[in-house]
Amino acid sequence: GVSHVLTLVLQELSLLCKRDVNGVGMLYDLLRSRWLQALLKIYECLQHYLGKRPVPVTLQARALTREVVELLHEAPQSGEIKELRRLLRAPHLKAALLSAHDTVAQKDFEPTLPPLPDNIPENEEAMRIVCLVKNNQPLGATIKRHEITGDITVARVIHGGLADRSGLLYAGDKLVEVNGVPVEGLEPEQVINIL
Repeated sequence: GVSHVLTLVLQELSLLCKRDVNGVGMLYDLLRSRWLQALLKIYECLQHYLGKRPVPVTLQARALTREVVELLHEAPQSGEIKELRRLLRAPHLKAALLSAHDTVAQKDFEPTLPPLPDNIPENEEAMRIVCLVKNNQPLGATIKRHEITGDITVARVIHGGLADRSGLLYAGDKLVEVNGVPVEGLEPEQVINIL
């Protein structure tokens, strides 16, 4: 996918960086940036979802069933046609299954994001809200207190762990809140207990 193409481009750019071609170093750094890598992972996940999501064949299965029953009534009566008519007219199929299908098929289950405010200052620091569901598996990341700022940061992301597979946490990320609890002033051990 896109990540594979980016990897090939980075390999080519690394060769050009060695030859000191103008602007290649900046482009190389840009393409290697964590935010771009995360954005590409999100893009690939969305493309995968859009390609695989189920789409109803019809929004009105009940109406279509009534039409089929009427057509079957006019058709020559064989044992199979009588059985099909009986099944399609059964209350559990009409009232429960087809009604539920039509209700679900007509709803839009796509997530809706709130619009971004128009007055965001350019020098404002960007913040990401990350949601990871752990179940009984470890997070796969360690945290520490930054020596200078005192902030709680991600010290390391363990390869293959939940945080690494999600592509949402990176070493150096500042933790502001965990499970709705602000972490400012807390010790790393206290934050680990919240995680």
